[in-house]
Amino acid sequence: MLILGGPGSGKTTIALVKATTELASRSLLPGQKILFLSFARATIARVMEQAKVRIPREYQRELEINTYHGFAWSFIQTFGHLLTGYARLRLLTPPEAAGRVAGVPKDDRPAKLRQLLKEEGVLGFDLFASLAADLLEHSPRLRRILSDSYPIIILDEFQDTNLDEWRMIAALGEQSRIISLADAEQRIYEFRGADPARIGQYIKSFTPAIFDFGNENNRSDGTDITAFGNDLLTGANIGKSYAHVKVSKYAYYADAILPAKYAVLAARQRLVRNQKADWSLAVLVSSKEMMLHVSSCLASSSTKLPEVQHEVLIDPEGPALSAIFIGCLLEGASTHTDLVKELMADLIKHMLGRQGGRISQQDLALAVALQAYLDSGSIRGKKRLELLSEIQALATARMGYALTGDPTVDWIEVRRLMDGATHDALKTISGDARFIRILNRGTDLREHLAERWRAEGAYIGAREIVAGALLQEHFSSSTRVWRGVNIMTIHKSKGKEFDEVVIFEGARTGRLLRENATIHETEQARLMLRVAVTRARQRTTVLTPKWTSCPLL
Repeated sequence: MLILGGPGSGKTTIALVKATTELASRSLLPGQKILFLSFARATIARVMEQAKVRIPREYQRELEINTYHGFAWSFIQTFGHLLTGYARLRLLTPPEAAGRVAGVPKDDRPAKLRQLLKEEGVLGFDLFASLAADLLEHSPRLRRILSDSYPIIILDEFQDTNLDEWRMIAALGEQSRIISLADAEQRIYEFRGADPARIGQYIKSFTPAIFDFGNENNRSDGTDITAFGNDLLTGANIGKSYAHVKVSKYAYYADAILPAKYAVLAARQRLVRNQKADWSLAVLVSSKEMMLHVSSCLASSSTKLPEVQHEVLIDPEGPALSAIFIGCLLEGASTHTDLVKELMADLIKHMLGRQGGRISQQDLALAVALQAYLDSGSIRGKKRLELLSEIQALATARMGYALTGDPTVDWIEVRRLMDGATHDALKTISGDARFIRILNRGTDLREHLAERWRAEGAYIGAREIVAGALLQEHFSSSTRVWRGVNIMTIHKSKGKEFDEVVIFEGARTGRLLRENATIHETEQARLMLRVAVTRARQRTTVLTPKWTSCPLL
């Protein structure tokens, strides 16, 4: 089957209804399951919640809900040795993998990851689908094993699959029944290999029964939000007014981000006034840089406007690698010299990996120089010597700090040891550490650190414990309820829903569509803006500068 439909049209709901019908018919043999796959953990968590409501309890164990990555990894864990020759593979988390490919051209990174797999037996997440597809294509027996386990497979967000994911699906589809949910107009992941031809390939390969929900709207029923999103695709929105989508062209301010704060305060006031419990508001922007600018503006109380409490959904590499660095401080070392070396090694990893493998030549040169110091004990250059001095001072401060045994207290206190840092490399780690959200009470990380303290009277192996918690967090499908004000990029908003959405386009940076954009770039911008607008259940506000407005608005 192929189920088509726009945002909020009910594709996921009807897929769960279909799964319930199949389970109730008792067509599955003992041990068989229906498999539901999607990309985003946020989507998986939401589907799990829906499944609890829509699928009778006695059938729920026969529905397996997972991400494409999680499913591929479980398969590779069992059968990966057939191709790699390694009985056990060590996972490279995305931050670690980013550090290992730092400075490598984007097109050459898959080859670099394959080299690491062959030579060291370490596997990056970006190779999961490729390795799983290779296994399935090489072995008819493995295809039979998986299809016998999962005779029905439901694929969410099918339009976003890349070539390797499609290879994996095509192999499984030889014997399993495939139900694909897709919206060609939500294809905003071409940068990771999503192909406009994918839906056509699916139709050609499987000749599915096709059901098109068109413009049905259940997410924001009773509003014209979806109508605006669909009009965006043809330009019919220009000059047209909508009741639930407001396009505001703001005038010049000394602080060019201030209009976003006014819009957030107005939206928050509406939501509070309506007395809606657990209301949610998303501020969506097109770039990470703009996201941090908006966050700084909301956090400021220097203007007449009050501070706005909010969460920022940033890429995980920087905070994850800063968490490893804090874990090193927490763990300590037997000597001052050893601690300096360990801190410097973790600093190098942070520099190389915090931007997903992208790194400036200046930072790359610094990382090389620091590694040379670890290898030879020699380092030159005033700025580099100043950094070494700061790391030595940080190690001295840590050696003088008496731990309490409470992981939360100790984590916060060793993190504060970096507050006085003046070198950009350490200031960046300190800044990234502000976004760590994995040490809340009751979390596995906190419990494991507390257990280690009870057993050893110290946080021995804290770095490994932190790394393990980060890996578990990546595979986690825990439900996150979006409350309050949240800032994120449009790409990060995919698969999420909020009561209201504010889309902010900066005057100079963070544009929705660059000047002199190609036809292809313009079409991609239309798709992205449609995704952003339709994240809202009640109302969307779009802000664009008056003197250089987005041509799509």
